[in-house]
Amino acid sequence: MNEQDLRDCFAMFAMMGIVSRGIDGDIVDKVANNAYVMADAMLEARKPKEESGIVAVKRGRKKES
Repeated sequence: MNEQDLRDCFAMFAMMGIVSRGIDGDIVDKVANNAYVMADAMLEARKPKEESGIVAVKRGRKKES
């Protein structure tokens, strides 16, 4: 399954959720657009986030004299 297929699948489930609440016939285009907006947000949420923080510091050994 490629990313476009996954996007369509996410949009399908988002639309099912929106439609299950009941919609008026005048807003069908808005429902379809909102489903893809939600699908894009789901795809973005799947991407790994770049972690930032303190870099680990290795302890140095003292040289014996």
